[in-house]
Amino acid sequence: MPLSNLNKHTAKGQQEHTNHRKRRHSSENHSPTSKRRRDILEEMTDSQKRANFSALTSPSNGLTRHASPLVNNKPGAAKKLVIKNFKEKPKLPDNYQQETWEKLQGAVEAIHTSHSIQASLEELYQAVENMCSHKMSATLYDQLKQSCEKHVKSNISQFLGYPFLCFVMFLKCMDNCWQAHCRQMIMIRSIFLFLDRTYVLQNSSVMSIWDMGLDLFRSHIVGHILVQARTVDGLLQFIERERNGEAVDRQLLKSLLRMLSDLQIYQDAFERKFLDATDSLYAAEGQRLMQERDVPEYLAHVDKRLNEESERLLHYLDQSTRKPLVTCVEKQLLEQHLGQILQKGLDQLLNENRISDLTLLYQLFSKVKDGMRELGLAFALYIKNTGRLIVINVDNDAEKDKDMVQNLLDFKDKIDNIISVCFGRNEKFINGMKESFENFINQRQNKPAELIAKYVDSKLRAGNKEATEEELERLLDKIMVLFRFIHGKDVFEAFYKKDLAKRLLVGKSASVDAEKSMLSKLKQECGAAFTSKLEGMFKDMELSKDIMFAFRQHMQNMTAPGGVDLTVNILTMGYWPTYHPMAVHLPTEMVDYQEIFKKFYLGKHSGRKLQWQPTLGHCVLKVEFAAMKKELHVSLFQTLCLVLFNDGHEFTFEEIKQATAIEVEELRRTLQSLACGKARVLIKHPKGKDIEDGDKFIFNEDFKHKLFRIKINQIQMKETQDENTSTTERVFQDRQYQVDAAIVLKQLKSVYQIMKTRKSLTHNLLISELYNQLKFPVKPADLKKRIESLIDRDYMERDKDNAIQYHYVA
Repeated sequence: MPLSNLNKHTAKGQQEHTNHRKRRHSSENHSPTSKRRRDILEEMTDSQKRANFSALTSPSNGLTRHASPLVNNKPGAAKKLVIKNFKEKPKLPDNYQQETWEKLQGAVEAIHTSHSIQASLEELYQAVENMCSHKMSATLYDQLKQSCEKHVKSNISQFLGYPFLCFVMFLKCMDNCWQAHCRQMIMIRSIFLFLDRTYVLQNSSVMSIWDMGLDLFRSHIVGHILVQARTVDGLLQFIERERNGEAVDRQLLKSLLRMLSDLQIYQDAFERKFLDATDSLYAAEGQRLMQERDVPEYLAHVDKRLNEESERLLHYLDQSTRKPLVTCVEKQLLEQHLGQILQKGLDQLLNENRISDLTLLYQLFSKVKDGMRELGLAFALYIKNTGRLIVINVDNDAEKDKDMVQNLLDFKDKIDNIISVCFGRNEKFINGMKESFENFINQRQNKPAELIAKYVDSKLRAGNKEATEEELERLLDKIMVLFRFIHGKDVFEAFYKKDLAKRLLVGKSASVDAEKSMLSKLKQECGAAFTSKLEGMFKDMELSKDIMFAFRQHMQNMTAPGGVDLTVNILTMGYWPTYHPMAVHLPTEMVDYQEIFKKFYLGKHSGRKLQWQPTLGHCVLKVEFAAMKKELHVSLFQTLCLVLFNDGHEFTFEEIKQATAIEVEELRRTLQSLACGKARVLIKHPKGKDIEDGDKFIFNEDFKHKLFRIKINQIQMKETQDENTSTTERVFQDRQYQVDAAIVLKQLKSVYQIMKTRKSLTHNLLISELYNQLKFPVKPADLKKRIESLIDRDYMERDKDNAIQYHYVA
């Protein structure tokens, strides 16, 4: 039945539009599929206050449609469209609400029962819109909720009445019910969309149609105690099967877990039980596997488990579970067994240099609390224990000491590689490594410093063809790393200076550039004071070359005595090691040549004193054997023994000793090199390796050798145990002087810093200050001895009333 429509027009407007206005009623207006429209058009001109044209169509409710053309009163007049409300509201039929809901309810029931809907979706949507437009929204919403609730309640019976023998079937049934419910609610919401977008939005206390559907499913299906318990238990059994290696339907798991998440019961209903089950599973598994497997296998298993759990998070678990799940696995498989893993397998992994396993160990330990700290402590302990085995030599095995520095370098390279590749250059591990090396390398005082100096000597000595210049430079850098760890740097300096002197004086240095490079590294590390004497040695060698050049020019106008050529190195006594002078009987030609040089040198440098050191001399002898002539490169002591055979064919040990005045032990080593070595220019009777009193020596006329110039090892240059001991004792003596000087200087400094009435220090304060000032390890007992020595020498005095108080004596 059409509603009436009233329009007002001005008088002028009615006359102009009488012929164009027509009211029509059509049976089409009653069609329920037509669209309701209302148009009110008004044309305003200067001469017209108002012209109102309207049309309203409502096919579904029988509303009439009116069309009105717009008429221009005057050409060029301004136009304006104004929309006006109905003067009277349209009226609905009395039974419109009931009829419309029955139509909508039939559609909802058809959706719930999966039957076809009789009316079109457009018609149903329009019916909802009309009801909402006439303030029937609240009633419509309640009726829809009751209809949906009735249907949801009817579904619970399938989960309670049927005895499921398999949890898989139960879960599939639940998933089917959930999927069907979601599809139904989507279809219902599309019909009632106008209600959802008007009434629901205007009332915050009312749930949306979709949320209403979720709430109903949660309250009446999943919220049921028995149904929820069976659902969660089934999900946990599914996951347990997968963890045991069985294949499961991940899509079903994903769907049901998404259901719990959408229903907002994922955490309360599932996650807590899931994490408890996970915790129990991995706690038992960790205890069992730690006993059954070795550390590499166990670490691989832990990594595998973590990857598996990450896949579950990716495929079906909610992302909110990630942190507690990963934490649970890491705690039970790693955190609970940190100490046991390190104690059981770290040393093995490090000893065997298993890079991949160590990398995995570092990655896993970095994930758990205190993992890095425990790994760092265990790593440092391993370095200390292993390094101590390299350094400490309980049996005084010479071969072990010989290889110690090379073993330390190899060990350092190994540790550096592990830190770089496996531990990601972690600063804490680098610092721990440095502290550990410093700890174990100084547990054997002085010896490592001595051996490092000798190792450098072996690499810088001529004849070392093991490495190129670039490789040698890299090796020196590695040696400097070890040098930084040692405390007794003064011991290193003493032995390095002694070996450097030999290389320079005998011409055995492999490369001057390498020597200066090493000197530069030492200067950069320890300062100019540390290398001043070493630099002075190089200066002496350069000055000696200039002096010899001038001396040879001087000798051009003179005849060399006995056809001998002399080369002299002038050494400043303060720069070079201390050499004990040895008075030997030199040939007349050598003595004359020495005097000529002495006059020449003192003539240019008055006030200086020359002291000859025969122990450092070496010679080149031209020798005629029966078969051919040879040149022998020998030491001065070897020369003194050989030139005796110019005046005789055979000499006894005692005769050689008397003629040369060489010390007995030095003479034995010298004759041993000439008569018992590879190049035997002398024949000893009786035969044997050792030189004894009464042995006779004969010149070997039949000596043969493939080389023209033959170098016979200079036994006197070989370092003996006595020389090592002597060098070490000199270092200790220098240390005592440093302690004395430090005490005196400290007292002097204290005098200026403390009030004149307190020119003193207590014993404890003095000892503490000395520890800070001295750069080498010193025992308290040694300091007390030096303090007593200074008191005896009147540098300081003890307070008469307080025995632990010292006063400086001006």
